[in-house]
Amino acid sequence: MSESNGGWAWFGNSETTQPKGDGGLALAFARCFGRPDGERVLEHLRTMTVEQSMGPAASDAMLRHLEGQRQLVTHIQGLIERGRGNPKMEKNDE
Repeated sequence: MSESNGGWAWFGNSETTQPKGDGGLALAFARCFGRPDGERVLEHLRTMTVEQSMGPAASDAMLRHLEGQRQLVTHIQGLIERGRGNPKMEKNDE
C-alpha cells in the first residue's frame, strides 16, 4: 500500500466500479421503483438508512455498517434517476 492512496485503492467509486453506458440496468431500476409498490419499498429503505442517525455511543463498526447501507440506497436512487432520464423509459413502459 502506498501513502498516496491512503490504503483505499481497493474501494473504488461508482465511476470505476460501474460499467459505462449500462442504461439497461438504470431503466430496470427506474421501472421497478417507479411503481407505487417500488416507491413504498424505496421509502422504507430510506427511512431505515439515509434518515437514520446514531447516537454518540455508536461503535465504529455500527457507523461503518450504517454508512454501507446508506451508500447502497443512494446508489439505487442514482440508478433510478439515470433510468428516468433515459428517453427509452416511456417506450418500454408497460
